[in-house]
Amino acid sequence: MLIFKKDWIEIRRNWQILLPIFAIPFMISVLLPTFIFSIPGILSMPVSSLNGIETLMRNLPKNIQAEVKEMNIQQALIYIMLQYFLAPFFLVVPIMVSDVIASDSFAGEKERKTIETLLATPISDSELFLGKVLVAFVPSVIATIVSFLLYSFVANLYSVKLLNGKLILPNLTWLLLVFCLSPTIALTSIGLTVIVSAKVKGFREAQQISAGIIMPILLMLIFSQVMGIVILGPQVVLLLTVSLSIVNFLLLSIGISSFGREEILSKLV
Repeated sequence: MLIFKKDWIEIRRNWQILLPIFAIPFMISVLLPTFIFSIPGILSMPVSSLNGIETLMRNLPKNIQAEVKEMNIQQALIYIMLQYFLAPFFLVVPIMVSDVIASDSFAGEKERKTIETLLATPISDSELFLGKVLVAFVPSVIATIVSFLLYSFVANLYSVKLLNGKLILPNLTWLLLVFCLSPTIALTSIGLTVIVSAKVKGFREAQQISAGIIMPILLMLIFSQVMGIVILGPQVVLLLTVSLSIVNFLLLSIGISSFGREEILSKLV
């Protein structure tokens, strides 16, 4: 907690870190759905012009087809995009927010010439490592929850207008996504990034390496969801959460066991 408090004070003074924490949730939860539904003018498009979407609808899982059975093509398209296609983008929020903070964990200390003082702190290596993990984890979870609340408000505005007053969020899938899968995937990203940050010399280098590891996996998940290959239903979200929890346990164990002050100090000389 001492490490957490110290780093949080520094984060509050650093706009290079604070800006993504505020900007990314706003972009994902407000600007993205507004761009999709306002710029193309999809809300004002005649239903007849969307008939080509029927093929896409027929390729969706049976349970989703049942959800939109009583809707026309326009209503079904809006519902599916709000409910399913945009869901994976919310996994970007915890990753991007935590990546900025976790990249600064040790690499930032090196750049600010405060790493030697930090390593001299009378706490164990595991406490120091977990303190750096915690300071990235808490803001990422808060940012994800705030993003979800904003997105729910925006999504329900569209659904009320198009779906005869129906509110589509929150539901079980999204609650599991926000409160189970998002924190888990954030912890995976943070664990990798803190390990990398302890090994490299600078903040930018740590950020680029960690993003190069986790982002391809996330982009594959987004692509699979949009193409209908993998749909983030409750079962899939829980399966991913359990799988990543096992990965996180192993990752944090490796991170703590491989973390050594002597190694970091030797590279500073």
